[in-house]
Amino acid sequence: MLRLIKYGCVLAVLMVLLGSEIASPRAEAQFVRPVDVVPPDDDIGEGYKTPAVQRPLPREAWWNLVDVASLSAALVLSTWIVLGRRSRYWLVALTVACLAYFGFYRQGCVCPIGAIQNVTLSLADSTYVLPVVVIVFFLLPLVFALLFGRVFCGGVCPLGAIQDLVVLQPVDVPRRWDKRLGILKYVYLVVAIWYAAGALMGIEAPGGREFIICRFDPFVGFFRFTGSAGVLIFGGVLLVLGIFIGRPYCRYLCPYGALLAILSRFAWRGVSITPDKELDCGLCTEACPLGAIEKNRAVLSSCLFCARCFDWCPRDKTNRAQCQEGDVRARAETVES
Repeated sequence: MLRLIKYGCVLAVLMVLLGSEIASPRAEAQFVRPVDVVPPDDDIGEGYKTPAVQRPLPREAWWNLVDVASLSAALVLSTWIVLGRRSRYWLVALTVACLAYFGFYRQGCVCPIGAIQNVTLSLADSTYVLPVVVIVFFLLPLVFALLFGRVFCGGVCPLGAIQDLVVLQPVDVPRRWDKRLGILKYVYLVVAIWYAAGALMGIEAPGGREFIICRFDPFVGFFRFTGSAGVLIFGGVLLVLGIFIGRPYCRYLCPYGALLAILSRFAWRGVSITPDKELDCGLCTEACPLGAIEKNRAVLSSCLFCARCFDWCPRDKTNRAQCQEGDVRARAETVES
């Protein structure tokens, strides 16, 4: 476990050092507003309409380093909490913290999910400059997925966090329908790539270039307290549905989840429900609201690192009880001495 934490910390430090290039003066020129007041549309003429205010608003370059460091620390903590501590309690605390920072404070941007389109466009168009912070946010969760599984999904992703907190009365989705619906995220990934860079490859999508992942993000409207009625309704429907079907967007629609699912199949060390002893009680299967446990074993490509199975596992309950008993005994001996 110490080696696992060491590797995770080394990786996080490397990413922070890479992110420090973002904050350097040579990496990004500071924007200077030429005017203080935007001229009215009528003064410009020709039917011009002032575009909507960019959200989130641009920030100083050094804040990018804070974002990269926060993402790195959250991924390391999520890995340690799930694989080391095996604690649902502490993962929920991390989930709330990441929802507050990456969701409501950073308003869902920069987001590894939407970065799919930026990366695609940069690969297809050599004139498109991809910020280093976007590269780091896109790659870092993928690297963790290859090492440990879908760490980002567990307690770091704000889109997953807002869904995870509303799972109250989960029902089982029939296995065959769960697998069929899971194909949708791969279709969405292909369509998003097509819209982002299809025109440059001679297969332009209807309506031209569009970052559809960002445009139809179901939860960013909640993070920014604004958005089109259709998208807000869509997000609301997913949250209501999520009360009964665990994290429907993550399981069936998230295009970044498709990439994470592929890489996590080859994870060096993923979630193991009972690593030191074989148990076949089936309680973990009942506890999982995501359909990610088959034959009492976690399916790495589907496991979203939620740690609910640990709360139900009698092996973990026994270990926790023994630890608590040992703590009480140690305190008693200290008092007696």
